[in-house]
Amino acid sequence: MVPVFIWTEDIDALAINQLSNIASLPFVHHHVAAMPDVHVGLGATVGSVIPTHKAIIPASVGVDIGCGMLAVRTSLNARELPDNLKAVRAAIENHVPVGFNMHKVEDIPDQAAKLAGAGLDKILENHPRLAAKPNQAKPHRWARQIGTLGGGNHFIEVCLDTTGAVWVMLHTGSRGIGNQIGQYFISLAKRELERREIRIPDKDLAWFDEGTKLFEEYVSAVNWAQNYAAINREQMLQQVLAALRISLPEFTLTNKAINCHHNYVVKERHFGADVYITRKGAIRAGAGELGIIPGSMGARSYIVRGKGNAKAFCSCAHGAGRRMSRNQAKKRFNRHDLEVQTRGVECRKDQGVVDEIPAAYKDIDQVMANQQDLVEVVATLKQVVCVKG
Repeated sequence: MVPVFIWTEDIDALAINQLSNIASLPFVHHHVAAMPDVHVGLGATVGSVIPTHKAIIPASVGVDIGCGMLAVRTSLNARELPDNLKAVRAAIENHVPVGFNMHKVEDIPDQAAKLAGAGLDKILENHPRLAAKPNQAKPHRWARQIGTLGGGNHFIEVCLDTTGAVWVMLHTGSRGIGNQIGQYFISLAKRELERREIRIPDKDLAWFDEGTKLFEEYVSAVNWAQNYAAINREQMLQQVLAALRISLPEFTLTNKAINCHHNYVVKERHFGADVYITRKGAIRAGAGELGIIPGSMGARSYIVRGKGNAKAFCSCAHGAGRRMSRNQAKKRFNRHDLEVQTRGVECRKDQGVVDEIPAAYKDIDQVMANQQDLVEVVATLKQVVCVKG
């Protein structure tokens, strides 16, 4: 078993058990890192960074492959925003399909679809059972979901930094097709270990070995989904900017958009070896690299610059991290609680998003305090508009 380095004391026994299970796998390299937003996940712990030598665990990447954040600062100032932001939220919701909604076939963004679609045919050809899955793998559906938000913890926000500058920030991933790819290969990995009669502490930690056909095909599929997720965020940004231009003064973008995954796998060199780094609920924070750490729908968010901490595999937290499950949040809180905790934010305040209430998440400021050796804060943001599916 390799060591586990943890950047917080706010961690429950179930998450520690999951981290121990990961650390016991024979191909894990050097140690496992757990970020300050760490909490229980499916098989692999959310908020963990897992270095593996000649193997990848599909469930540690997860089913929202390439999920991540995008943020950009505009030339707008808080003084240029209207007192009532309902029209701004409505315009965004009109331009970006949210929840289960998607673009009409005639509205599919052609260039984005072409970029995102490159390589998918080969993946579906190699795995006809994936292509036969209902809905998601059908070309019209994955194309219609480019530039769409989804539901759950995904969001679009209009934020203000401490100088009053207006930012656009959004959070989404590879949508239904990424979920389909993730579930499919997780199932294949489990069956492969059963076939080889290998026993592990948690069957969700089943892996593919480098050099095998399934490994190569999974890497191809996961890289495709990660690229799709990045393009999805870029397309969403264009739609959000178009929505803002309807009712706000003319503006420009004053920095290059930061677009970073926080559920992904990539090959990197750490502690003398070329390994596969899986960041499950963590972002890369190499020296000088910019990243995004969002709070909940009522809390601050942060633009950060990485310090390249080797013990964290050049990583940091991806957000506040859940303190309680969605079911627990629904049982404990109601619509009134949500209204109180999101006061001052133009957003949904109905029972359908109570599971996203700020109190269901860890204190983002404590998370930031716990990772001062991983990142430095570049900008502090507070949302004034939040769109959720």
